[in-house]
Amino acid sequence: MEIQTFPTEMVFFDLETTVPNKTGQHFHILEFGAIIVCPRKLEEIESYTTLIQPKDLSVVSLRSSRSDGITRDKVREAPSFEDVAEKIYGLLHGRIWAGHNIRRFDCVRIKEAFAEIGKAAPEPSGIIDSLGLLSDKFGKRAGNMKMASLAAYFGLGVQKHRSLDDVRMNLEVLKHCATVLFFESTLPNQLEGQWQSSSKIMTRSRSNKQIAPRSMPYSKGGSLGKMTQNVKNLLSKAQGNQALQNLMKHSHSLIR
Repeated sequence: MEIQTFPTEMVFFDLETTVPNKTGQHFHILEFGAIIVCPRKLEEIESYTTLIQPKDLSVVSLRSSRSDGITRDKVREAPSFEDVAEKIYGLLHGRIWAGHNIRRFDCVRIKEAFAEIGKAAPEPSGIIDSLGLLSDKFGKRAGNMKMASLAAYFGLGVQKHRSLDDVRMNLEVLKHCATVLFFESTLPNQLEGQWQSSSKIMTRSRSNKQIAPRSMPYSKGGSLGKMTQNVKNLLSKAQGNQALQNLMKHSHSLIR
């Protein structure tokens, strides 16, 4: 009997940081959150989150514009990055890193933080950036493809901008996208008809609070047919992409 093997564990992680507002200022990590996921079932194995106190507390806002935001008082008694660096290293090193926009942001911030304390940064065995992956494979149907937009598209609630919550939301978004791609590849003709008959969604204007139809970005110029073909191409490519195959396998279990 052939034994099926799976890649190393995946770790979805997210950082909350300060936002520089002056030239020369740097990002400071205020929170780290991660979940280790079994790639076979996309189930959570372990989770970890911690607030992080920057060396200079003055870089942290006294108040947050978000209801669950991170304030100076919240990180005042938190450990420093150096205090939790060993734990973060153990969670990240040698695993597949996954997250939303992590290539351009989170991965860079992690390397900067380890360099600042003079320690070697963890290295991934692979990287799955859901922003790039979904923009390419899922299209722009959820608008700007930010996590908040994707969560709203699938009815997953409001993004809290707290590391562990955002990580779990990211995983659920990926599961939902994989399920949609599975349906599109299985019933392309039927779904294409459904899409064409409902190519507009209703949105509320911020200025006058009126409900108005807005065309979906994939409803013009026959792009829907192109999307169907792209899905077929995705499935072909998935034969050689273990991580993507696991996402597609999970979509089967969701509809049984």
